[in-house]
Amino acid sequence: MKAIPIGISDYRKLRQNDYYYVDKTLMIKDFLERKSQVTLITRPRRFGKTINMSMMAEFFDITKDSKEIFKGTKIMDTPYAKEINQYPTIFISFANAKRDKETVVSTIKTQIQNQWDKYEYIFNNLKGFKKNKYNDLYNALAKYHSLAGINDAIGFLMERLQDYYHKEVMVFIDEYDTPFIEAHTGGFYDEVKSGLSGLLHNSLKTSNSLKYAMLTGIQRVAKENIFSDLNNLVVCDVTKCCRKAPSFSCGDIRQLF
Repeated sequence: MKAIPIGISDYRKLRQNDYYYVDKTLMIKDFLERKSQVTLITRPRRFGKTINMSMMAEFFDITKDSKEIFKGTKIMDTPYAKEINQYPTIFISFANAKRDKETVVSTIKTQIQNQWDKYEYIFNNLKGFKKNKYNDLYNALAKYHSLAGINDAIGFLMERLQDYYHKEVMVFIDEYDTPFIEAHTGGFYDEVKSGLSGLLHNSLKTSNSLKYAMLTGIQRVAKENIFSDLNNLVVCDVTKCCRKAPSFSCGDIRQLF
């Protein structure tokens, strides 16, 4: 008998343990057909954002074999089935970046560290300035007291992934705005904003290694003044998105930063 997946936010676990689930895999088709380089989904908490992000990351991740967990889903009946496990993929969640400054900073850095560890083999043959930059970023990531020096931590990883796989990178960032909200509430907003906005800017705006990115959160970035150089932004609320794309409710950011 199938169980109800209360508290389950991992798509692989959901499928492998035979929980009840709603097939939302056509989000993948809509995501690819839109060809928007960066897409933002804004929804209140408990709307299932994380499980959908996990699903997207599982589908594209070149380091995984996901055919079995997508067997029988709607996406596999489309021409986009051939895209499964074809891209280097970065999946980061800031959901636990809460409470005090130390916890917020350490959560952000731990999430990035996990991605660096996942792809540690791509750094093996670095030379010259690339090796120096790797060392500088590695040392900055190892220090938990601030976000200083990590602006290129995701962007550099993306460049190395593209060099290794000869493919552009998919990036998924869940609850991108949680650190900003917690920092604002806790009175350390300026300390988090400069480091985190630079990190996102360098990976989602100026990186030439980005294929597509998806972010989730509860905030409308334009109204929160999180990024001073945000431009050409189209944000859809729940009602507008449902009218535009019934299977993929989202805010579409064609040029995020």
